[in-house]
Amino acid sequence: MSTTPARRKGKGAALWEGARSARLLQTPTCAGWRDEDYMGLCLTLAREAAARGEVPVGAVVVHTHPGTGEQRIVGRGYNLRETRQDPTAHAELEALRAASAVVGRWRLDECALFVTLEPCAMCAGALVNARVRRVVYGADDAKAGAARSLYALLEDPRLNHRAALTPGVRAEECAEALRVFFAARRGR
Repeated sequence: MSTTPARRKGKGAALWEGARSARLLQTPTCAGWRDEDYMGLCLTLAREAAARGEVPVGAVVVHTHPGTGEQRIVGRGYNLRETRQDPTAHAELEALRAASAVVGRWRLDECALFVTLEPCAMCAGALVNARVRRVVYGADDAKAGAARSLYALLEDPRLNHRAALTPGVRAEECAEALRVFFAARRGR
Protein backbone atom coordinates (compact mmCIF):
# COMPACT_ATOMS: atom_id res chain seq x y z
CA MET A 1 0.00 0.00 0.00
CA SER A 2 1.45 3.36 -1.01
CA THR A 3 1.41 6.34 1.26
CA THR A 4 0.31 9.63 -0.26
CA PRO A 5 2.31 12.79 0.45
CA ALA A 6 -0.64 14.19 2.43
CA ARG A 7 -0.60 11.21 4.77
CA ARG A 8 3.17 11.23 5.23
CA LYS A 9 3.44 14.92 6.06
CA GLY A 10 0.37 15.30 8.21
CA LYS A 11 -3.08 16.73 7.93
CA GLY A 12 -3.25 19.67 5.55
CA ALA A 13 0.44 19.79 4.67
CA ALA A 14 0.00 18.66 1.08
CA LEU A 15 -2.46 21.47 0.40
CA TRP A 16 0.35 23.99 0.36
CA GLU A 17 2.58 22.08 -2.07
CA GLY A 18 2.68 21.79 -5.86
CA ALA A 19 -0.44 22.44 -7.93
CA ARG A 20 -2.69 22.66 -4.90
CA SER A 21 -0.48 25.33 -3.40
CA ALA A 22 -0.56 27.30 -6.64
CA ARG A 23 -4.35 27.23 -6.71
CA LEU A 24 -4.66 28.23 -3.06
CA LEU A 25 -2.09 31.00 -3.32
CA GLN A 26 -4.04 32.55 -6.21
CA THR A 27 -6.95 33.17 -3.85
CA PRO A 28 -7.02 36.37 -1.77
CA THR A 29 -5.96 36.33 1.86
CA CYS A 30 -8.39 37.66 4.44
CA ALA A 31 -6.14 38.99 7.19
CA GLY A 32 -8.20 40.51 9.97
CA TRP A 33 -11.58 39.53 8.53
CA ARG A 34 -14.35 38.75 11.01
CA ASP A 35 -17.49 36.65 10.59
CA GLU A 36 -19.43 39.83 9.77
CA ASP A 37 -17.03 40.63 6.92
CA TYR A 38 -17.44 37.20 5.34
CA MET A 39 -21.21 37.52 5.71
CA GLY A 40 -21.00 40.87 3.93
CA LEU A 41 -19.46 39.08 0.97
CA CYS A 42 -22.26 36.50 1.15
CA LEU A 43 -24.81 39.34 1.06
CA THR A 44 -23.14 40.73 -2.06
CA LEU A 45 -23.43 37.30 -3.68
CA ALA A 46 -27.08 37.09 -2.58
CA ARG A 47 -27.77 40.40 -4.35
CA GLU A 48 -26.17 38.96 -7.50
CA ALA A 49 -28.53 36.00 -7.24
CA ALA A 50 -31.55 38.30 -6.85
CA ALA A 51 -30.47 40.30 -9.91
CA ARG A 52 -30.66 37.03 -11.89
CA GLY A 53 -34.12 36.23 -10.54
CA GLU A 54 -32.77 33.65 -8.10
CA VAL A 55 -33.63 33.40 -4.41
CA PRO A 56 -31.04 35.69 -2.77
CA VAL A 57 -28.76 33.32 -0.90
CA GLY A 58 -24.98 33.67 -1.07
CA ALA A 59 -22.18 31.52 0.37
CA VAL A 60 -18.40 31.53 0.71
CA VAL A 61 -15.93 28.88 1.85
CA VAL A 62 -12.86 30.01 3.78
CA HIS A 63 -9.79 27.77 4.11
CA THR A 64 -7.56 28.18 7.16
CA HIS A 65 -3.92 27.10 6.79
CA PRO A 66 -3.27 24.45 9.47
CA GLY A 67 0.13 25.85 10.45
CA THR A 68 -0.11 29.61 10.08
CA GLY A 69 -3.82 30.24 10.52
CA GLU A 70 -3.82 32.30 7.31
CA GLN A 71 -7.30 32.44 5.79
CA ARG A 72 -8.22 32.45 2.12
CA ILE A 73 -11.55 32.44 0.35
CA VAL A 74 -11.54 29.30 -1.78
CA GLY A 75 -15.17 29.06 -2.89
CA ARG A 76 -18.09 31.35 -3.62
CA GLY A 77 -21.59 30.64 -4.78
CA TYR A 78 -25.17 31.77 -4.94
CA ASN A 79 -28.42 30.10 -5.84
CA LEU A 80 -28.62 29.03 -9.49
CA ARG A 81 -31.60 26.65 -9.42
CA GLU A 82 -33.68 28.64 -11.91
CA THR A 83 -30.74 29.48 -14.17
CA ARG A 84 -29.54 25.89 -14.37
CA GLN A 85 -32.91 24.19 -13.83
CA ASP A 86 -31.07 22.11 -11.24
CA PRO A 87 -32.64 21.43 -7.84
CA THR A 88 -29.18 20.95 -6.30
CA ALA A 89 -27.78 24.34 -7.40
CA HIS A 90 -28.02 25.89 -3.92
CA ALA A 91 -25.51 28.54 -2.85
CA GLU A 92 -23.79 26.20 -0.39
CA LEU A 93 -23.27 23.44 -2.94
CA GLU A 94 -21.97 25.89 -5.53
CA ALA A 95 -19.45 27.22 -3.00
CA LEU A 96 -18.45 23.70 -1.88
CA ARG A 97 -17.84 22.61 -5.49
CA ALA A 98 -15.69 25.66 -6.14
CA ALA A 99 -13.73 25.13 -2.90
CA SER A 100 -13.09 21.46 -3.67
CA ALA A 101 -11.69 22.46 -7.08
CA VAL A 102 -9.30 24.96 -5.48
CA VAL A 103 -8.27 22.78 -2.54
CA GLY A 104 -7.95 19.72 -4.78
CA ARG A 105 -9.99 17.30 -2.70
CA TRP A 106 -13.50 16.68 -1.41
CA ARG A 107 -12.53 16.74 2.27
CA LEU A 108 -12.83 20.37 3.42
CA ASP A 109 -11.97 19.85 7.09
CA GLU A 110 -9.84 23.01 7.21
CA CYS A 111 -12.69 25.13 5.91
CA ALA A 112 -15.61 27.14 7.19
CA LEU A 113 -18.75 27.88 5.19
CA PHE A 114 -20.57 31.20 5.53
CA VAL A 115 -24.10 31.51 4.12
CA THR A 116 -26.91 34.05 4.37
CA LEU A 117 -29.66 31.49 5.11
CA GLU A 118 -29.68 28.45 7.39
CA PRO A 119 -28.78 25.38 5.29
CA CYS A 120 -31.54 22.99 4.21
CA ALA A 121 -31.30 19.23 4.77
CA MET A 122 -29.56 18.64 1.43
CA CYS A 123 -26.93 21.32 2.07
CA ALA A 124 -26.44 20.35 5.72
CA GLY A 125 -25.86 16.76 4.59
CA ALA A 126 -23.30 17.93 2.03
CA LEU A 127 -21.52 20.00 4.71
CA VAL A 128 -21.31 16.96 6.98
CA ASN A 129 -20.05 14.78 4.12
CA ALA A 130 -17.45 17.40 3.12
CA ARG A 131 -16.25 17.47 6.76
CA VAL A 132 -16.56 21.27 6.90
CA ARG A 133 -15.21 22.40 10.28
CA ARG A 134 -17.52 25.34 10.91
CA VAL A 135 -20.78 26.72 9.51
CA VAL A 136 -21.81 30.35 9.98
CA TYR A 137 -25.17 31.55 8.76
CA GLY A 138 -27.33 34.65 8.86
CA ALA A 139 -31.09 34.16 8.88
CA ASP A 140 -32.90 31.19 10.38
CA ASP A 141 -35.14 29.21 7.99
CA ALA A 142 -38.26 28.15 9.90
CA LYS A 143 -39.61 26.19 6.92
CA ALA A 144 -36.54 24.24 5.78
CA GLY A 145 -33.62 24.91 8.15
CA ALA A 146 -31.65 21.80 9.01
CA ALA A 147 -28.95 23.37 11.20
CA ARG A 148 -31.25 24.13 14.14
CA SER A 149 -34.75 25.25 13.07
CA LEU A 150 -36.26 21.91 11.99
CA TYR A 151 -33.29 19.59 12.41
CA ALA A 152 -29.80 19.79 13.92
CA LEU A 153 -27.92 17.79 11.29
CA LEU A 154 -24.65 19.69 11.65
CA GLU A 155 -24.34 18.82 15.33
CA ASP A 156 -26.04 15.42 15.40
CA PRO A 157 -23.84 13.07 17.47
CA ARG A 158 -25.12 10.05 15.52
CA LEU A 159 -23.31 11.24 12.37
CA ASN A 160 -19.64 10.65 11.66
CA HIS A 161 -18.84 14.39 11.59
CA ARG A 162 -20.10 17.47 13.34
CA ALA A 163 -19.53 21.11 12.43
CA ALA A 164 -19.31 23.98 14.87
CA LEU A 165 -22.31 26.23 14.31
CA THR A 166 -22.56 30.02 14.55
CA PRO A 167 -26.08 31.25 13.71
CA GLY A 168 -27.43 34.77 13.43
CA VAL A 169 -24.50 36.69 11.93
CA ARG A 170 -26.01 39.81 10.31
CA ALA A 171 -29.32 37.96 10.56
CA GLU A 172 -31.57 40.98 10.00
CA GLU A 173 -29.80 42.01 6.79
CA CYS A 174 -29.92 38.45 5.49
CA ALA A 175 -33.63 38.11 6.32
CA GLU A 176 -34.41 41.50 4.79
CA ALA A 177 -32.84 40.50 1.47
CA LEU A 178 -35.22 37.53 1.35
CA ARG A 179 -38.26 39.58 2.44
CA VAL A 180 -37.65 42.21 -0.26
CA PHE A 181 -37.15 39.55 -2.94
CA PHE A 182 -40.32 37.63 -2.13
CA ALA A 183 -42.41 40.80 -1.65
CA ALA A 184 -41.37 41.91 -5.14
CA ARG A 185 -42.33 38.54 -6.57
CA ARG A 186 -45.76 38.75 -4.94
CA GLY A 187 -46.18 42.25 -6.37
CA ARG A 188 -46.16 44.13 -3.08
